[in-house]
Amino acid sequence: MTENFARRTVLKGLAAAPLLLAGCASRGSSTPTGTLNIGQISNSVAFFPLFIAEQRGIFAEEGVKLGDRPRLGTGAKVAAALKSGSIDLGAGVVTDAFNLAESDDGTRIVSSLVSEYYVDIIVATSLDVPGDGASVEDKAAALVGKKIGITGPGSGTEALVKYLFGRIGKDAAVDATLVNLGAAATSAVGALKSGRVDALAFFQPIGQQAEAVGAGRIFISPARGDVPSMRGALHGVMFSTTALLDKKKDEVAAFQRAMGKALEVIHGDEAEVRQLLGQYLDKSDPAAVDALVPILRSEVPSTPDVQRDAYETAKRFHLDSGLVTNAPDYSAVILG
Repeated sequence: MTENFARRTVLKGLAAAPLLLAGCASRGSSTPTGTLNIGQISNSVAFFPLFIAEQRGIFAEEGVKLGDRPRLGTGAKVAAALKSGSIDLGAGVVTDAFNLAESDDGTRIVSSLVSEYYVDIIVATSLDVPGDGASVEDKAAALVGKKIGITGPGSGTEALVKYLFGRIGKDAAVDATLVNLGAAATSAVGALKSGRVDALAFFQPIGQQAEAVGAGRIFISPARGDVPSMRGALHGVMFSTTALLDKKKDEVAAFQRAMGKALEVIHGDEAEVRQLLGQYLDKSDPAAVDALVPILRSEVPSTPDVQRDAYETAKRFHLDSGLVTNAPDYSAVILG
């Protein structure tokens, strides 16, 4: 498949997104037998295992032939590309799979990539807030009335703010000012540093980058256990639909084997992980990468198999935060 053809195919899928996501049936894969097109939101830390599998030649070793691998920007665009058949697997967060499942009961979660909620609340260094020993409720109360940067509406970043405010009987849409900043790291850290926002709700490694340049500090981190009810939540995932998976069974099985080996690398030699992560996050401050290595090793699962406890924790959070109105049962959505 040529690059131009692949790009046109993906763009056709995105143009059809409103109709597709309204509920029409998924199309089968438009990619050749033996090839997997993988669409992902961005180069966030959740998708580091894919980078490892490419860099270390694990995909080739397992017989996985990669086709187009676009960075689509949002989970909704990844879902639209799956619905059109222009990609076979989507790399996103479990929120995206839940949203797709509302319009396609053939949605399946294929792999677990991160089993902690890797969004942090980062506050400006000048903001007067409680110390590290304060309760999560007291910390949430300190954010009332503040300007909080998020990636955008309906995102996992907004969901965390809504959830924290809900714990103290507040409505984030009313009791704070949510500022949509997009997903660019430079925009987020710049907004915090300039005072455009008082705090950020953003994916790793934004918190580590803010700390490295002295723009802010990580205030609330579900991944380090600051919100006990969210501990161990499934977050980064690979997902697809049965219409696609049924046509690519062998290819997906090979992909799963490759993911297993990539996750083993993350839990292996720490120096090698640091080197690979530095290549992956090549625009990040080295101090931020150093800080992220032990965090990443603690939140990445040892196997791509989706554990029931991690799934159920994520499901409760999504329902409690109002991020989704329905979430499928574990047995109905996990690829067996």
